Amino acid sequence: MKLSNLNKKLFSSLILFIFFTPLSSEDSVDIWKKENLRIKTDEIETTDNILEKNKSKIKINVNSYKDIDINSNTLTANNNLIYGIFDPEENNLTIDMWVNSEGTRIKDTIERINKIELSSFSEDIFINTLFTIAKLPGQNMSDEEFIDYKFDWLIKNKKDDLIAIFLNRNNKFPNKKKIIRYLVDENIAKANLKEACQNITLINKDVKDTYLDQFKIICLIKNDKKDEAQLILDLLREQKLSSKFFDKKIDYLLGLNEKIDTKIDDTNLLNLYLSSITIPDFKYIPNKKTNKKIWQYLTNSNLLKIDNFENKERIKELEIATNNSSLPISYIFEIYKNEKFNFNDFLKTDEVYPTLDVASSRALVYQKTLLSDNIETKLKYIFLLNDLFKKDKLFNISRKYLDKELKALDQDEIPFSYQQLVVENIIQEKNNDLGKIKYNNNKYYTSKILSFYTENNVSKNKAEKELKKIHKKIKKNKKYKISLKDIMLFEALEHDGINVPLNLKDRTIIKEISPPVELLNFEKNNEIGFLLLRIVELIGEDEILDLDEQTIYFINHLLVKAGLKKFSNKILNIALPERSKI
Repeated sequence: MKLSNLNKKLFSSLILFIFFTPLSSEDSVDIWKKENLRIKTDEIETTDNILEKNKSKIKINVNSYKDIDINSNTLTANNNLIYGIFDPEENNLTIDMWVNSEGTRIKDTIERINKIELSSFSEDIFINTLFTIAKLPGQNMSDEEFIDYKFDWLIKNKKDDLIAIFLNRNNKFPNKKKIIRYLVDENIAKANLKEACQNITLINKDVKDTYLDQFKIICLIKNDKKDEAQLILDLLREQKLSSKFFDKKIDYLLGLNEKIDTKIDDTNLLNLYLSSITIPDFKYIPNKKTNKKIWQYLTNSNLLKIDNFENKERIKELEIATNNSSLPISYIFEIYKNEKFNFNDFLKTDEVYPTLDVASSRALVYQKTLLSDNIETKLKYIFLLNDLFKKDKLFNISRKYLDKELKALDQDEIPFSYQQLVVENIIQEKNNDLGKIKYNNNKYYTSKILSFYTENNVSKNKAEKELKKIHKKIKKNKKYKISLKDIMLFEALEHDGINVPLNLKDRTIIKEISPPVELLNFEKNNEIGFLLLRIVELIGEDEILDLDEQTIYFINHLLVKAGLKKFSNKILNIALPERSKI
């Protein structure tokens, strides 16, 4: 189970803007109209067995970097260029957070993290860690390798906003062409050619890439800058970086050749796009091997059409593409709606659908759900269609379809016999709102003392007075037992220089849950970046409120010890207070 009442991701509030010099937008040819640390124990050293035993998790560290100057683009230290988005001090980190770590271990950890569907909390730590401006690991990792690991994660998780921010704040970095090509292809796939051409303006003289140069030529022609396009084309030809296919298409766009080349090339998205804008009445039939971005471009450009509903193999390919997320799920249901059935088919659906081919049977059952005005009948055929999807292993369509249809029903009208089944098949939405804090002075960890971490501008002096006041009240309760959550609060207070009464410092309760030596050594050796990656790996898919009390304590203990106040405060704010229901 994952709970969603967690802090909103730090980065959703970042304002994304990219400065560029826009290209002229005059269309010269009609062809442009289409623009409309829960980890495997065998992968971790033996000391991590203590982690598994206690289900423990981890967090961040702090230090200032007074002797380093950071500018808006790149940071230079010891003659090495370093890259990132966030200043180290934003998260109590330092510019040397990776220096003492070995690159191979970092690479292995990031690769394991890439296999995990991170919770919002662990993703928050991961992004803050990986994209903080800092020097490289000390050994076995190059600039290009580190950048590639960062961008591979951003691309896989479609973090286009962070990519744009990175490009905005870092003018030069290794393999810049990779990330610009990703943005260009993303926008071509969305049929957003204006944005794709704006991405090209991010290229500077340091970026050498034939694919991007070719697309730049197309953008220049589109914006009636044919002379500039011709210069770049001549240079590519001189360097033998062009091709006969590209030359013919561009000569046609430049008006140098009126003969239409009808060849279609789908080896990459750019060539397919170039084919589509140079061939009148362009027709292309993708298949299950076709690149997902080509499927997306065809769909978004209204170039993907099916006129023959008798071609069942073609419909099957489209079902597979939809299941693989190459097509929007609505596409396949539009096909189902267009298949023709007679009145008798709807009267005897249960008898007719098993006699049809699989695509037609799904189409008939789908249309039956649309025609059913009785909720029990509708539910019967919704679940039947779901079973037909599962039978052909179209699990992605099944999950999305069932969730959408069940949510659209009036929950108060669902028959008793279906109620449990409906609940089990609705995808629960995450709710990141925690609710308003209600201070309860009967416990230390829920008392007004917490305001030091949950409210702004509460002074140490005020927090110390509040602690004395609460302690005076609670010590009268002879049955009160100090809890792990109390100790979490006391450790944080002590680290922040607030005097905690001696009789509250009984550590016997935590003797058996001491952190693994390996993780403590990361902090001692100033391997804070690596420590944070291990925290992300250990937390994995869990939100803080999914974790047991020992785990929460363990995470916070490591964060406090490492001096990572910002992340520790988030845990205290989430895990300790009592809150009103939303």
